Amino acid sequence: MKSLLTFVLIAASLPVFARTHRDDVKTVRDIVLKIQRADYGDDRPTLQSLYKDLAAYRDDKQMGTRVLYWRGFALWRRALNGFNDGVDYSEIEQDLRGAVAEFEAAYTRDPKFADAKLAAASCLMNLLFIHLKEPGAVEQYSSKFKPLIKDAETLEPENPRLLWVIGAGKWYIPPQMGGGPSAAIETYGRGIEATHHQQKSPDPLDPAWGEPELLMNLAWSNLHKSRPDFDVAEQYAQAALKIVPDWHYVRHILLPQIAEARAKSSPKQG
Repeated sequence: MKSLLTFVLIAASLPVFARTHRDDVKTVRDIVLKIQRADYGDDRPTLQSLYKDLAAYRDDKQMGTRVLYWRGFALWRRALNGFNDGVDYSEIEQDLRGAVAEFEAAYTRDPKFADAKLAAASCLMNLLFIHLKEPGAVEQYSSKFKPLIKDAETLEPENPRLLWVIGAGKWYIPPQMGGGPSAAIETYGRGIEATHHQQKSPDPLDPAWGEPELLMNLAWSNLHKSRPDFDVAEQYAQAALKIVPDWHYVRHILLPQIAEARAKSSPKQG
C-alpha cells in the first residue's frame, strides 16, 4: 500500500505536457506547407482535405485570420488547377465562392490584411471569367473586386502578390485603357523587383509566396503576346522551376506549350 501511495505522489508531481499555442502554430504551418506543395503538384483532392484540416483553428484569436486566408488559398488554388485540368466550371465556381467567403472573413476580422483582399479580388475576377457572357456580369463582379484591389494598393502598393493579381487583370484590358500585354509584363516585372525588397514577416503564417508565380506569368505572357519570344518565355519558366522544381503546371504544361509553339513557328525544311 505504501509503494502504491508513493507512486501516486510521484506521478502527481511530474510536469503535464499540455499542447501549447506554439504547438498549434507549428501544426498549422505544417498544413500550410502541405497546401503549397499540393498546389504546385496539382493535387486537388489533397487541397480539399487540407482545407478541412484547418477548420479546427479558424476561430483562434491569435492566428484565426491567417488560418482563414490559407483555407481560402487552398480552395483558390483548387480552382486555378481545375481550369488547367478541364474541370467542370460548376465545381470551379463552388471552390472560388468558398475561397471568397474565407478571404472575406479574414479581412473582416483584420481590415489591414491586404493579402486577403487581393486574393478575394482574384477569385472574383475568375468568377467574372466564368460568367463573362451573362448580362450585367462585368458590372456585378467588377463592383466587388475593384474596391478590394484599391484597398490592397493603399495598404501595400508593392506587395508582389498584389502585382501578380493586377498584372493578370491588365492582360485583358485594352491598351488605351492602361492594359494590354506590355502593361501586364511591366507589372509582373515590378512584382519580381518587389520580391527582392520584401521584408520577412515575424508571423510564420503571413503569405510570402509570389516570385515563382510572377516568373511563371512572365513566361506565359512572353509566349502569348502578339510576337512571342520563345527564348525569354523558356528562361522565365526555367527560373520558376529553379524555385519550385516539381511545379506540375510549369514543367508538364507550360514548357511543352512553349516547345510546341516554337516548333510551329519554325520554317519547315524541304
